[in-house]
Amino acid sequence: MWYPQGGGLAAERQQFREELRLKAAEGFAQGEASSVIAKDLRVSVRSVQRWRQMWDEGGLRALRSQGPASLPRLSGKQFAQLEAELAKGPVAHGWEDQGWTLARVKTVIGRRFHLAYTIQGVRKLLVRNGWSCQVPARRAMERDDEAVAGWVKEVWPCAEGWRRPVEPGWSSRTKPDSP
Repeated sequence: MWYPQGGGLAAERQQFREELRLKAAEGFAQGEASSVIAKDLRVSVRSVQRWRQMWDEGGLRALRSQGPASLPRLSGKQFAQLEAELAKGPVAHGWEDQGWTLARVKTVIGRRFHLAYTIQGVRKLLVRNGWSCQVPARRAMERDDEAVAGWVKEVWPCAEGWRRPVEPGWSSRTKPDSP
């Protein structure tokens, strides 16, 4: 499932779960059993036991939501600047061709904002902001179809290796005609 902040729970779902924990705390205060609370709230007994332990150690404050697990490191303003940089094209940033890759976007982020992202982090950042992977609509002009056909006929069979002929096999390790 995809979430707005790129992982974890949506704000509404976080709020809903916090309300469940706080309702469970009311049951803890009244001395109700974990199984009764779990049945009333339609959650697992193990979850209620975990919440009870948190409540014993830290009270209601321990049951409150901690917020999203992580916040995006690039602000909306910074992402707008990144989009402007990407609109200039890869050639403006020192690459010879016009193809953006995740590694190149990562490099631009590092140079422009002095932030280190992983390749997957860059992908999540772009997808979260509405970008998608694109595939070229046409083949490259440099493509040589004759060379590709020759490679498929001559090189690929050697690289593919030898195959055993397709025949009915035996489940036994011994040959059927052996004495």
